Amino acid sequence: MYKLESHWDFFPRSAFATLLLSAVLFLVSSCAGEGSSEAPTDVSPNANSTELELSAADQGNAGVFDDRVVFGQSAAFGGPAQALGKAMRMGIESAFHEQNLAGGVHGRTLELVTMDDRYEPGFAYANTRDLITREKVFGLIGGVGTPTSRSALSLVESHAVPFLAPFTGAGFLRNSELVSVVNLRASYAQETEYMVERLTQDLGITKVAVMYQNDSYGQSGLSGVLDALARRSLEPVKTWYYERNSSAVKAAVFHIAAANPEAVIMIGAYQPVARAISLLREDIDPVFMAVSFVGGNALARELGSEASGVFVTQVVPVPEDVDTPIVAEYRAALNAFDANAEPGFVSLEGYMAGRLAIIGLESCEDLTRACFLDSLQNSQSINLSGVALQYGPGDNQGSDEVIITMMDEVGKFIPLSNLAELPQ
Repeated sequence: MYKLESHWDFFPRSAFATLLLSAVLFLVSSCAGEGSSEAPTDVSPNANSTELELSAADQGNAGVFDDRVVFGQSAAFGGPAQALGKAMRMGIESAFHEQNLAGGVHGRTLELVTMDDRYEPGFAYANTRDLITREKVFGLIGGVGTPTSRSALSLVESHAVPFLAPFTGAGFLRNSELVSVVNLRASYAQETEYMVERLTQDLGITKVAVMYQNDSYGQSGLSGVLDALARRSLEPVKTWYYERNSSAVKAAVFHIAAANPEAVIMIGAYQPVARAISLLREDIDPVFMAVSFVGGNALARELGSEASGVFVTQVVPVPEDVDTPIVAEYRAALNAFDANAEPGFVSLEGYMAGRLAIIGLESCEDLTRACFLDSLQNSQSINLSGVALQYGPGDNQGSDEVIITMMDEVGKFIPLSNLAELPQ
């Protein structure tokens, strides 16, 4: 059993203030809550407390107007994880802009209303409530993060509001009983399984440590690593954590370095992961691997000249692979929307999320939430310009694809199928 604890000596006051404000906002907005079995720092509000608020807006065709369809996004647009939210928004807006130039969907343009949750569950809950009740959006798209998605889930599920392509691989969002969630990407369990498979098979590595974020995101990734190691009769040599929205990783670095692992798997965001890699390299020289949520391009920028040799699992194609049709279309749409935008994994995932939303809308002459969800969840297969998505009864996840990439000395991502055959 691995215990989640708090080490306040390593917890910055600014992060504590953000969490305190988040908790106060949650108490004001929901009046009741239920705990999370995955992590003590997450907020899982009780939807019943807002039943009266939502009833007026809980219409099957909310967000559909004569001239437009409106989606909502709560994500981190401020704070230390803001690069992830901004990139997801950029991708979604590029897809919507591309479709609007082509005439929209059934004569309606697509709009995106965004709200900043700073990657904090309390803000995400309040934003989700406001997007549904005040903005009256058709559905939610591109939410960023596991703890924030957990806090929004009770609202979207209770009122059958589409919750499309959240930027997380958390297992609870893949529950077959959910009625409103449509996942695009592979799960963290699949990412971590592939990591451990490649480390053990390709490199013969058995001494693995894990640094993880102290919340349901970190716990989800940690559980995936533990399960993958257990399937090979292995255990981690050390696991340690840091707090969300902070870069206070010195305690984790100290404990992991003392165990002298051959590889370190990192379940975190780009700033703390980059800092931990830099500090660990002062004492040890392991293989570093991070899951896709880290934001590969943001991590490369944070690491700078230290990026070389760091591995990141990805759940979408490499943004430079223009031979894949979805990538070529994404790059053209991104350039048309913002000629100065830099292509990247997260904005590509956002673009794919936007394209998936368009497919769902196009399938419904009568634009209702029920039709939209049914058209995606019960589709036999969807060809997203070269990327195959498969949904069906009990399966709300479209893609199972996971690849491993390695950053070179200039931060370019190189896809690999065998870690023992590294490019020279």
